[in-house]
Amino acid sequence: MPAYPDDRSAEITAALGALPSGTPVSEVARRLMDLFTSGDLEAGTRLPPERQLASTLGVGRSAVREALAALEILGIVDVRPGSGTYLRGTASELLPQTLRWGLLIGSKNTAELLELRSGLEIYVARLAAGRAAASDLSSLSNSLARMRTGVSDLRAFARADLDFHNALATAAGNDTLVDLLHVVRSLLQVYADRAVHDDAEARIAIDEHGAVFRAIEASDEDAAASAMATHMATASQRLAAEAAP
Repeated sequence: MPAYPDDRSAEITAALGALPSGTPVSEVARRLMDLFTSGDLEAGTRLPPERQLASTLGVGRSAVREALAALEILGIVDVRPGSGTYLRGTASELLPQTLRWGLLIGSKNTAELLELRSGLEIYVARLAAGRAAASDLSSLSNSLARMRTGVSDLRAFARADLDFHNALATAAGNDTLVDLLHVVRSLLQVYADRAVHDDAEARIAIDEHGAVFRAIEASDEDAAASAMATHMATASQRLAAEAAP
């Protein structure tokens, strides 16, 4: 984190302006995002206190607090108790985050996100089968081994599962595709972290990941896409059940 620039509270509040009465939290966050990505603020800039932001925007402090909490989860600001709230990146660094925030406040439902994730993961598997280097295969194999040893520790299993998919995305060699997948996975993460409930489900996931790995290792693009499609079908079913009210 860079050194914090001089206080720019007056400049920030002047740029924000008031919002209409009854503005929802999502619009408060959107107004803040518009300012953060304007290019006028440096990484590390400390934002005005909640009370000052609420007064300037014409909304309650709770709306500002919730908006900042959401932006912190998305990696856009850094909330430091007793110190303040700081902007984490420059405009160019924050722009990829706006897609993630746009998806979140655009009320995209879980079913649509699951469909999007499935399509992206299947395409990633196909690309990886044709592009994976020896180092990629090593990373995939390591993640798969950790999944096997993590069956009795579902938290460790979930971490290894995510690492497998991240290694697969790296092997695909398409940075834009990786960014899109990161967005979708982040929005689904609240469900994904607890989607596997027991040893039986973990072992099914291991078998499915193993099939993907073998296809990648054999450079068989069709088999890799097919194996990932099978995995996405069962994974999506579990995630949908987890997200159901």
